[in-house]
Order: sequence, then structure tokens, then C-alpha cells
Amino acid sequence: MNFQFNRVLITGAAGFIGFHLSMRLLKNGCHVTGIDNLNSYYDVKLKEARLEKLTSFENFSFYKMDISDKKSLEAIFNNTKYDVVVNLAAQAGVRYSIKNPHAYVDSNIVGFVNLLEACRHNDVKHLVFASSSSVYGANTKMPFSVHNNVDHPVSLYAATKKANELMAHAYSHLYGMACTGLRFFTVYGPWGRPDMALFLFTKAILEEKPIKIFNHGRMQRDFTYIDDITEGVVRIMARLPEPDATWNGDNPDPGTSYARYKIYNIGNNNPVELMEFIGVIEKVLGKKAKKEFLDLQPGDVPATYADIDDLIKDVGFKPETTIETGIKQFILWYNDYYLGG
Repeated sequence: MNFQFNRVLITGAAGFIGFHLSMRLLKNGCHVTGIDNLNSYYDVKLKEARLEKLTSFENFSFYKMDISDKKSLEAIFNNTKYDVVVNLAAQAGVRYSIKNPHAYVDSNIVGFVNLLEACRHNDVKHLVFASSSSVYGANTKMPFSVHNNVDHPVSLYAATKKANELMAHAYSHLYGMACTGLRFFTVYGPWGRPDMALFLFTKAILEEKPIKIFNHGRMQRDFTYIDDITEGVVRIMARLPEPDATWNGDNPDPGTSYARYKIYNIGNNNPVELMEFIGVIEKVLGKKAKKEFLDLQPGDVPATYADIDDLIKDVGFKPETTIETGIKQFILWYNDYYLGG
């Protein structure tokens, strides 16, 4: 069921996806409240620069806080009634979860239950939350489908994202909340995170430093351009999940439910070899990379590939931005932001 929304709360608004989604909604005339703790997992100045662009809109308000702070979160909900809440606040990064597990529990588990409670008590019409392609873990059946079991995560980050899906389903069952989880696949583009491959490769090549290529280049990723992610999220925000009348407990479908709950993949549906990805970066930069080939890192998976049939069927959208277009747009932004054009 589609519905109109106007007042939106976005957690992680100064993050990569949160920034782009906020910009899209603000330009559409929505009233957006952003929350972000501006943590130092990566360059805070980049987050502040994103935030500066958002705060230029009169229909944007911002709270610097952590969603694990229950009282502060409750105060925000007491001030304003929201039609949709989009949770993009999370401690990100697969490899970092091995070094600093407690950060993931605080943000991704404690923070998420605080948000569920706030939505439950404040009549939020739709909770949309970021899951991750990492939940597919040890699965090897391609493309990854939301209708397949995902009970074998290979990182704590992935486990916390799967936990979010389970927690949201419980609240949907208990309280009738409309909850939709989104499994994002390797998002890239302008204003992207400095810990992601495209950013790391571009920076290293320009500085004539070697790039680290894990699993000796035998990696495939379903690279998804940020504008495609944003388009998918906006369409899903306006679609309230309905109970699936065909759902059967004897043969439970993980992607749907008898409750008001749904999971979607948002990916490019076109896995790309890592060496091909690097080749496009080299071509756009006009420079060859110095390559350092390394083993697969703990917590990493060799390949990702999104089945997006449900996304196409339900909201009529299929990401189609090519890596050639997307990488070019990222490098134009990188040159402008870091090198002054």
C-alpha cells in the first residue's frame, strides 16, 4: 500500500547514504530531522561537510546524538511526530567489527531497540532500516535472494544486521508495526566513505602508492551507485508492507511474513570483477595502479550478487547506473573536494 509522507526522521544523516537520502527528500519538500553522533570511525570533517550542505535547507533540523542514548532519542520523538523513520545509523565496516566488537553492539543492537521502542510508542507509520548484503555470509547460491535462509554470518557486523531484521520482525508481530529492511550491496559514489574500495583505490593511485587487492583479485561485488540506492529507498518509504497471505509456517519464507514486514535487496544485479573495477578507475584517472595482492581478509566474502526481483515487482525500480558512469562521477567529486577541481 502506498502512502504520502512529509515528516521524516533519518538516523545517520551525516553518513554517506543518509546524506544523499536527506538531500533527495529536502529537495522534494519533505521536513527532515537528522540524527548523527559524528563519530570518528572515519574523517569527521567529511561528515561535517555533508552536514553543512544539509543545514542550508530550512526544512532540515539536526541533533548531534547517539541512538544508544535512550532518553535523548525519546525527547526527539516527543518534539515531533514522524510519518517515516529511516534508520541508517550503524557502526559500519566488516573488518573493523573484528577489532572493536562492542561498538557494533552499542549502535547496531542497543540503538536499534531504542528506535523500535520510540517508533512503537509514537505511531510512526513506517520504519525503514538498513540491513546489509553481508547477512548472506557463507551462502554461495547466486544471486542472493531475500527468500533464502541467512543464518551463517561471517562477521559480527553481519550478525548485528541479521539481528536487526529479527528484532524488527518481532515488533511487527507484537505491535503491528510496518517495518521494511533493506539489504544494500556495495554502495559507492560522490561523498562516499573513505574506508571503501573506490575511495581507497583512487587516493592511492593519485598518490602513486600501492593498492591492496584482497583474495588476489578474485573478488566480485555488486557495486551499486548511490543515486540508485536513494531512488530505491524513497520508493520503498512510500510503500507500507502488507501481510503475505501465502506465508506458511511449515515452509517459512524469510523475505516476507504474515506480519507487516518485508525485506528487499537493493543492488545493481550485475556483479563486477574487482580487477575490472580497478581497470575503470585507472582509465578515468589516466594512471596505472601499483598493485599489492593479498589473501582474503577475515569476515570478507568472495562475491556478492543481488536478486532484485521483489524490488522490481513491488516498486517498479531497477538500478542501472554502470560502473563507468558511477566511477567517473565519484572521481569528479573527489577532484573537486580534495584537490580543488
